[in-house]
Amino acid sequence: MIPLTSSRLITVALLVFSLFALSTCEEKQTKDPAPQQSVTTVPAQEETVPAQEETVPTEEETVLAQEETVPAQETVLQEGTVYAQQLPHEAQQTLVLIYQNGPFPYDRDGIIFGNREKLLPMERNGYYREYTVPTPGAKDRGARRIVCGGEKPSDPDRCYYTADHYLSFQFILDETTKP
Repeated sequence: MIPLTSSRLITVALLVFSLFALSTCEEKQTKDPAPQQSVTTVPAQEETVPAQEETVPTEEETVLAQEETVPAQETVLQEGTVYAQQLPHEAQQTLVLIYQNGPFPYDRDGIIFGNREKLLPMERNGYYREYTVPTPGAKDRGARRIVCGGEKPSDPDRCYYTADHYLSFQFILDETTKP
């Protein structure tokens, strides 16, 4: 087995914990089914530092107030990014397999991804590898993939998720990456 870096080991541990928590939650729902609710994630809005007085600000004060704008406590993701913990359960499992260097369920997992669509940053040929994210109910490999790039497949520099077979990608953030 290839040794994992401490940061990747933490990522794998968090993903395994998330998978355990999800399976425990699914078992509870099976025993006590509750009505399904849809959840919509709304990006955090910026909060501004309140003014000291209730007066009409001058143009200079307006500029200064804009400079004092601070982001809300929730990290606001750039469009096209997703936290690993927000990925579908199957994608989280695939990430764990990538960091463990397998074993992978599909023969084509780990093959070179050519980036013919040129939607990912341009790198040398062979930099990116693709992995199947199983799609429940699909009779084939489905459309979902994780594409990772780096020198070592089990310790990638960056990974991307696509739910639509390479038409769009989301950069995957974990605790070792910054938005």
